[in-house]
Amino acid sequence: MATGAQKYTYGTRGTPTSEALCKAIDALEGSAGTVCVPSGLAAVTIPLLAFLSPGDHVLFVDSIYNPTRHFADTILKRMGIEVEYYDPEIGAAIAKLMRPNTKVVFTESPASNTFEVQDIPAIVEEAHKVGAIVMMDNTWATPLYFKPLDFGVDISIHASTKYPSGHADILFGTISANEKCWPQLLETHGTLGLCAAPDDAYQILRGLRTMGVRLEHHRKSALEVAHWLESHPAVDRVLHPALESHSGHEIWKRDFKGSSGVFAFVLKSGGRQEAHAFLNALEIFGLGYSWGGYESLANEVGIKDRMVAKGDYPGPVIRLQIGLEDVPDLIADLEKGFAAI
Repeated sequence: MATGAQKYTYGTRGTPTSEALCKAIDALEGSAGTVCVPSGLAAVTIPLLAFLSPGDHVLFVDSIYNPTRHFADTILKRMGIEVEYYDPEIGAAIAKLMRPNTKVVFTESPASNTFEVQDIPAIVEEAHKVGAIVMMDNTWATPLYFKPLDFGVDISIHASTKYPSGHADILFGTISANEKCWPQLLETHGTLGLCAAPDDAYQILRGLRTMGVRLEHHRKSALEVAHWLESHPAVDRVLHPALESHSGHEIWKRDFKGSSGVFAFVLKSGGRQEAHAFLNALEIFGLGYSWGGYESLANEVGIKDRMVAKGDYPGPVIRLQIGLEDVPDLIADLEKGFAAI
């Protein structure tokens, strides 16, 4: 105990249960190490705090998860870190935004809510030229459908609250790093004390055993609903990367092995009143944000905080999580929503 050489020294530094989960995630991610944290947002904030200091410059994709943006615009800016947002479809042109003090590029692909697909290899190449670390929120695809580290990303972030849990009954996150970034990530994680409880780790371990089966069901059902929405007269377009009509489809097809159950669609006209009428008429779809469980969810997307990726949307954007229910029942429920507009 005096040397600290034994495997388990204190609960914040890991338990046998969390170690088993970390090893499982490492096997999926191909990472040098993984840490467990108590929420998906903690999985975002810890690596940013690990690799950013006052005076640094960080690039965030403009379509990120809203709580990530809030953290950047409040805590990071208060720390004296320069925060800048880039267009999700920028690709190799991100080189123009790089500065000598750019330390981190934070990506998320497909984008939260509007599902733009980023050219991750091109972004990684330009970031590494200036020595910046690339982090990616990979919650949508999971490592089953996309492995960020295989494409040069340094740190893969996952809200395990979603598909790894699969039952919408746990908050959890994992952060996986390559060999270069692992020591600093591990040290920061231990210093901050943001550890996950062993009972929660057990539930994620349990969820991993069925994640592949569940994800395949989500994938098939979501595509069926998305194709149906494409032909609906009230829909302007469907924002799903696996559809050929999607602007990022070719990049998605090149890099990803599959698609998950979350996507969005744009109404041809209307505003908040029409969006609320649609959502309030739904009976099977619940109103909620925390997707990845067995039930289908819907919510209106807000993009007013975007800086550069504002999009050209003639009507409200509705995000759907397609759960494990029967597709004909889900389509019938969506029809009720359209009828209420």
